[in-house]
Amino acid sequence: MTAELTLLILILPLAFVHVGIWGVVLVNLAYIRRQPSASADSCPSLSVCIPARNEADNLRRLLPTLTDQEYPDLEILVWDDGSEDDTWEVLMAAQDSRLTALQGADPPPGWVGKVHALHQCTRQATGECYLFLDADAELRRPDALRQLVARHVGSRTQVSSGFPRLQGSALLLVSLVPHALLSSLPWPLVPRTKLPALSALNGQCWLVNRDVYHRHEPHAQVKDAVLEDVAIGRYLKRQGHPPTLLDVQDLVAVHMYEGFVEAWRGFRKNAYLLLGGTPGRFAVMYGGFLLTWLVAPLLSIWFLASLYGLKFMTDRASGMPLRITVLAPLSYLLGLILQFDSAVHHWSDRVRWKGRSVPSSAREEASPAPTNR
Repeated sequence: MTAELTLLILILPLAFVHVGIWGVVLVNLAYIRRQPSASADSCPSLSVCIPARNEADNLRRLLPTLTDQEYPDLEILVWDDGSEDDTWEVLMAAQDSRLTALQGADPPPGWVGKVHALHQCTRQATGECYLFLDADAELRRPDALRQLVARHVGSRTQVSSGFPRLQGSALLLVSLVPHALLSSLPWPLVPRTKLPALSALNGQCWLVNRDVYHRHEPHAQVKDAVLEDVAIGRYLKRQGHPPTLLDVQDLVAVHMYEGFVEAWRGFRKNAYLLLGGTPGRFAVMYGGFLLTWLVAPLLSIWFLASLYGLKFMTDRASGMPLRITVLAPLSYLLGLILQFDSAVHHWSDRVRWKGRSVPSSAREEASPAPTNR
């Protein structure tokens, strides 16, 4: 076999992969730009549920943007998950009757901390609609909750996943999050197929109607899942409630990490699990990423142009600075190193986050059997 034929055999499948990714990105960009019609009167009672472990600084930024909201029937529930910083003091200092501070120690055996914290918030919630929001989020305008719920209601779905604006440090890594969100899952197919794998949520910001939540109790179903948002998205789709993706960048910002080292550790706990969570699945998926984002651009200038074009599209859609796009090959290289580092740490059971060990094996799909409240 000649070298030219070998190269052709390698290039053709990679070309199909790049063309497929372009198709997914373009379809998703058209999808998120189609905002649902929203009624100004769409204001069901709302419960905002927030997990907080060592989130004092983030809560100092988030809480004022919540208490300034122009929402007629609002309650805010924050679960202090055994924090070792000033999280509880920050909650106690907040002067707003709509805020309920809840507190617990370590989660029970078999529960992941964030999942348990949100489950506990829903035991106290009374709203007709639940908004699950990470503590590092920030509402960008006083009518953000009105608009967010109106878009959820207008989308004619009972489960909505938000696509927020990502800010903060380590954008070379962080920019890969919206890139993955827009390039790996064709969102228009989520409600049009029965395949659970074609579904997910963004755990940073998502909404669900109260009756749907308590009919299926998704957090209880995925209590041991580190990637609880992916597991919940798939579980709820199996129950007949596929999520809708809403572009909420004008309403919600998320400050993911304060520095590069923190970002690396944060992504390290998830990357291996996102690539299958077992050695076999990881090997297959990592090999595909390696060929697509490293080997292909080295084989042809056209693949390099495709890499830049895809990153340009997703960076512009997510508001990333132009300098991050210019350094796109470095982002992909860092992502590949991070994925391998995550695998090594999971294999050796050395993954920790906020003082707790992170489970190192992939969990099975959530059981389809509903749990009633």
